Parts: sequence; structure tokens; C-alpha cells
Amino acid sequence: STSYLRHRALVEYLQKATGLAIRQVFPDTFEAHRRMVERGEIDISFSNPMTYVLLAQSGARAFAGIVEPSGRATFRGQIIARADNSAIRNEQDCRGKRWIAVDPYSAGGYLFVLGHFRDKGLTESDFAEIAFAPGPGGKQEKAVLGVYAGRYDIASIREGTLGIVAGKVDLSALKVVATTREYPSWVYAARKGLDPDIVRRIAAAMFALSENDPEHERILAAAGMRGIIPTTDRDYDPCRELFTKLRLDPSKVGLE
Repeated sequence: STSYLRHRALVEYLQKATGLAIRQVFPDTFEAHRRMVERGEIDISFSNPMTYVLLAQSGARAFAGIVEPSGRATFRGQIIARADNSAIRNEQDCRGKRWIAVDPYSAGGYLFVLGHFRDKGLTESDFAEIAFAPGPGGKQEKAVLGVYAGRYDIASIREGTLGIVAGKVDLSALKVVATTREYPSWVYAARKGLDPDIVRRIAAAMFALSENDPEHERILAAAGMRGIIPTTDRDYDPCRELFTKLRLDPSKVGLE
């Protein structure tokens, strides 16, 4: 329901602007999303950049990326803890702690932070527990709530999540322990074999959106972005480099 509400106005705009019949599809997980694109059940994918690298293995190609509310076309992961947890002040203090992440394929909510921990000399075995948020939706929020309620010591979330949950939790009870480097933001990709004319029509409509137009600004704000800009496959090479750092082969991830 959250995804539907966030993107409904954008889908309606694209239908009018392109004359194409477009409907939203709701995979339960990043892995289900990937497999649906491979089978041709999703034509235009909207995914985090790490999932895109996996989609590209089956021929999907990036054509557009979002501008974040921050105004950047990049985003970061964050490590959070309870503000009253004086034992956790930096990354090294996370050793031996209970960690809740968003999903094994979440970019800001897991993989960016895992790469950050690797840079600080920590590996998965250095944590007492690594859990992933349950359920098909609201996983970023559930990771935050896991720490807020004291069930976990730290959570990894994408930058911007705390602002989304501001009405659900007292943000003064939480603190940001560390923030990762920046990576390319969420991406629109066309599945292998999709008519190039369809991609061009959708891309042109996306790039025409301007936050200076009140109606467009409403569409973009609902979707949590400030704009959509052209992008190409090579823009996501930093994510491929992260896969290498994590010793994960993108061609084999998620095939079990």
C-alpha cells in the first residue's frame, strides 16, 4: 500500500504523457523482483542500485535515476543506535552487538553498511547476530523500530529513513553512529527485449518532470524524489566494485 500510494501519481502521469497502459507490480522481496524481471513479468524496474547490478546480469539496462530529496543523485546508508546506549559511539563499538538490517539485497539498509564495516575491519562474524526485517513491506521502518524498542543494538538503514518515521518514534531517542560513502541512487531499468521506443517515450516523460511545475512537484514529492535524470549502466560501476569488496559474485547472488 505504501508503494502504491507513493508511485500512483507518477504512474498516472506516465500513462497520460505516453499513451501507454501502465500498471504497478508489487514483488514481495528484492529477489522476487529480480526473478520477475528475468521472466519478463516486469518491463520497467525501479530498484536500488545493488539490485540493479543483479538485474543487469540478465540484460536489463538502466536509463534513468532519481534525484533524492537532498538534491543529490546519490544516497548513503546509516548505522543507528539508541541515544541512551553509551556503549556504542563508533563502528568499533558495534563489534559483538545485535544488528538488524533491512534485507540481504538492500543497498543502504545492508550492503552499503556491510562494505563500510569491512573498511573498518569488521566482518559478519564480528556481530552477535545479524537479522533482517520481516515481512514484504515497511522494512526500513521495522529496522528502526527494532532498535527503538531495544530488541537490537544497531540498525542499518538508508539515509532519509529517520525522516519518514518521525511521526512514529521519538527521534531524540535515536542517534546516527556512522554514515557510509555515497552511491548512485535508485534506478529505472528496462528489461531485456523491451521495445526501445517504449523506453524512449517513458524516459522523455520522466525527464520532463520539473519541481518548478506545481503539479509535477506534487507527483515527485509523493514519490520521495526531486527529479528523474538520464543515467547509463556504467554509472553503477561503484556498486559492482562494492560487490567485489564484499567478495560476492553478482552473477551468483540469489540463485540458491
